Amino acid sequence: MIGLLSTTFGVAVVSALMPLISVELFVIGLVLKSPDLPWWALALVIATGQIIGKMLYFYAARGVIRLPAFLRRRTERKSKGRWAAWIERFRATCRKRPLWTGGVLLVSATASLPPFAAIVFVAGWAKVPLSTFLVTGFIGRFLRFGLLAIAPGALVAWI
Repeated sequence: MIGLLSTTFGVAVVSALMPLISVELFVIGLVLKSPDLPWWALALVIATGQIIGKMLYFYAARGVIRLPAFLRRRTERKSKGRWAAWIERFRATCRKRPLWTGGVLLVSATASLPPFAAIVFVAGWAKVPLSTFLVTGFIGRFLRFGLLAIAPGALVAWI
């Protein structure tokens, strides 16, 4: 069981960094192959791995992590136009409405609508508090993967 959970953690981190890898398909296959694994343990391990992986994007959007040269802007703009003003208004809105911000993060982490990878980047860029990101992201990911781990067994029992 420890080996499966360790592998699941690794897949969760990698899938958080590389969206082409589907941790959802991995979970469904794992639950069908090993139905004795507790759903809550799977959800806990996956949520932890996903949040650890997504923190890289969160910190990169904040500017804490320096991106490789091919991902950075080639020239810096000297003038601050409408875009910079819009960014500041958006950040101010996130600070003024922490429940709204947390709600969007929670819904995105749970349903992936809007895509959680994009919302993580926007949250870092908008300077959402790390605690808000961690708590709402973890709860949402736990719910998502907990339901996904329960689904095959519930479907079999229902049929």
